[in-house]
Amino acid sequence: MKEGLNPQGLSERINRLEESATIVMAVKARELQDEGHHVIKLNLGEPDFSTPKHIQDAAVEAIQSGQYFKYPPVPGYPELRQGIADKLKRDNHLSYDPAQIVVSTGAKQSIANALLSIINKDDEVIIFTPYWVTYIEQVKLAEGTPVLVEGTLDNDFKVTAEQLANAITPKTKAILYSSPCNPTGAVYNAAELQALAEVLKEREDIYVISDEIYEFINFEGAHHSMAAIDYMKERTIIINGFSKGYAMTGWRLGYMAAPMHIAKACNKMQGQFTSGTCSIAQRAGIAAINGPMDSALTMKEAYQRRRGLVKERLDQIEGVKTNLPTGAFYIFPDISAYFGTSYKDYTINNSDDLAMYFLQEVHVSTVAGSAFGSPNCIRISFAASDEELREACDRIEKALSLLEKRNQ
Repeated sequence: MKEGLNPQGLSERINRLEESATIVMAVKARELQDEGHHVIKLNLGEPDFSTPKHIQDAAVEAIQSGQYFKYPPVPGYPELRQGIADKLKRDNHLSYDPAQIVVSTGAKQSIANALLSIINKDDEVIIFTPYWVTYIEQVKLAEGTPVLVEGTLDNDFKVTAEQLANAITPKTKAILYSSPCNPTGAVYNAAELQALAEVLKEREDIYVISDEIYEFINFEGAHHSMAAIDYMKERTIIINGFSKGYAMTGWRLGYMAAPMHIAKACNKMQGQFTSGTCSIAQRAGIAAINGPMDSALTMKEAYQRRRGLVKERLDQIEGVKTNLPTGAFYIFPDISAYFGTSYKDYTINNSDDLAMYFLQEVHVSTVAGSAFGSPNCIRISFAASDEELREACDRIEKALSLLEKRNQ
């Protein structure tokens, strides 16, 4: 074999790609569970509720009708795209033609479609940190250059207009962030988005990719989108979907609302990757987008109660620093006070070590903050029962107390 040749024959692209940390932790948690351990899984961003019954019924009806077994249109059924346009008008006061909507196999694919459609090699994409694990890897796949701008815990993990202005260069092509945010639960209000938009006002060549998948899990009131600012609408790509607000993670149904030329480009891109997403999932999506929101409200109230439960418990643990998340179902505590500690064969040098320690020693699965660009933190999902959350906090407190005793 010639020197320098990749012995597995894999591309440089795949060798550069990092595995999803949330999925890695899920696999390890399942392995322990298969060994008979009671693992409390607070690692995945997945509602612990079932998909509402009327949505399930719509899927069953679609199957039984026998009408939806053929390839669906690449950008989605017209009825679903119309329903999404109606939702954007009703809930967000935004006017979109159904042709500006592209339905995909999850919001993750929608983001990939957008990045692959607008990013050229070495274009810079500003990513607000902490970020969802997939953002940085998808930018790399599009051959762009990620530029990280950190929102600090003291500012509820939100990036300021001044920070954004300092990060912009002639190579900046897009900005990518989520609100409500995964992993921090931070929510940008209207004034904060306006301040960010003012920075971008004269740079009409910069797109904003606004991930709004947690829109319905907002504890502060109205949801706000960058697209609602007049001069930003034609530069904003809204990413959303059904997984969080409707508890439809396994249905794999997401969408974007975008300027027409972007929607057409993403339709073209998707046509060469997956074509249209699952026909039955789309019929369920029509029932979801046009149906009652009682279940979404019930879920949000449960998450809000659980947020209070987990924050109160974590605040009682010495060395753990938290803020109050205002959306989504995560809390993102700073646990760096425990770096440099040890117990048994465990040495805690970073958040990766601590997350693995929690999993192996007390069987609580979390995700290291390094995966989200914030190595001093860990992500804890409170999309679990009150009982499980109380037990998980007990176990975490116990595990940390063992580290403290070793270092006294």
